Amino acid sequence: MMSKHTVLILCTGNSCRSQMAEGLINAYLGDTWQAYSAGTTPSGYVHPLAIAALAELGLDISRHRPKSTAEFRGMPLDLVITVCDDAAENCPVWLGSGQKVHIGFPDPAKAGGTATEKMAIFRQVRDDIKHSVLNYLVDWHKREQS
Repeated sequence: MMSKHTVLILCTGNSCRSQMAEGLINAYLGDTWQAYSAGTTPSGYVHPLAIAALAELGLDISRHRPKSTAEFRGMPLDLVITVCDDAAENCPVWLGSGQKVHIGFPDPAKAGGTATEKMAIFRQVRDDIKHSVLNYLVDWHKREQS
């Protein structure tokens, strides 16, 4: 068996987008990719609505924890994907190994409104991550194979 590619999903707090991306990649592309996530200033928790949004797809990230980028500094990585929405946030700079790519998403934790409206935003970001990031990784893997 060939070894898996490694990808680090990077954001600021490591509580929503990067956690959802890590869960989605490992669930749907786990045969070819090992995903990790980290933040430059990790929050103290994984957002409950991020956990709920993935639970709707049958994925359990309730045991995930926010991690610092320092945990991954020396790790050999194939890709590092930043998921901050550049217009609203400063995306962290990664100085470790791996090709760097930016695929930005709005921060669902900043969503206002009712609980139902907030959940709808988390679902939208989850689905956008699932579509954009997973397709990118599938295409990247195909290019590496050719």
